[in-house]
Amino acid sequence: MTVPVRRTPFVNRSRYGFDLRSTALFFVFLAVVVCALGLAARVAAGAVERRPAWVFVLVAIAVAGCLGLRRRWRLAGVARRAAAALDEAAREAAEVLDAPDPAESVPAPVSATATAPTTPIAVAAVAVDYDALTPEGFEEAIAGLCERDGCTEVEVVGGAGDLGADVMAVTPDGRRAVIQCKQYGESNRVGSQDLQRFGGTCFSVHEADLAVLVTTSDFTAPALEYAEQCGIVCVNREGLEAWTDGSGPQPWGAALEDGTAGWEAAGSGC
Repeated sequence: MTVPVRRTPFVNRSRYGFDLRSTALFFVFLAVVVCALGLAARVAAGAVERRPAWVFVLVAIAVAGCLGLRRRWRLAGVARRAAAALDEAAREAAEVLDAPDPAESVPAPVSATATAPTTPIAVAAVAVDYDALTPEGFEEAIAGLCERDGCTEVEVVGGAGDLGADVMAVTPDGRRAVIQCKQYGESNRVGSQDLQRFGGTCFSVHEADLAVLVTTSDFTAPALEYAEQCGIVCVNREGLEAWTDGSGPQPWGAALEDGTAGWEAAGSGC
């Protein structure tokens, strides 16, 4: 009679069994690590014993390292967000540049009175509304007329402490011109006191060869008498408009007869 042999079930020793080699290697590695940590602790203890100040140095270095790593991560996040924002701004700018500008198809309105003409072309090409200009703009407009008609070294010097000189220039015939600008209303005429103040500085202080007072109004009779005595050329509103549109002479040109085009001829000096 044959007795059946019972087979022993296969057991995976790699999973459930005891591996002597792996266990030995683990304990060897653990021993090496423990020895290394002990040696490092001993060296550190000896260094601290010899130089206690190193403890603070090592602690400071460790804290600084931790803070540096934290800050680096934080800066990296900020840099990523900044890069994303710049990229978005660049895309928006590209879209704006590619879009057509509606202002290009609509011509801008031209206003002759918005700013003072400062170039010969602007002065000659448009009719200037002197009443609408600021005082500084009126001085710039007179300087523009001088440049248009051939003066050199034209300079606007009006302001606090100008001692009566608003515009200075050298006329085409080489004379030093000193111009005072009076932007008055039609009912406010230039009086003799204005002329006297200007006459007291134009020749003695500014060394003018030609003194001119230009106004958007007119002059009183005493003012014209004083100007004739001192040699100051007076240009009223009518004369200024004639100078502007080219129908009248420049202040340094030949003087017209009294009452013509608003000019009053100057005398030989005070």
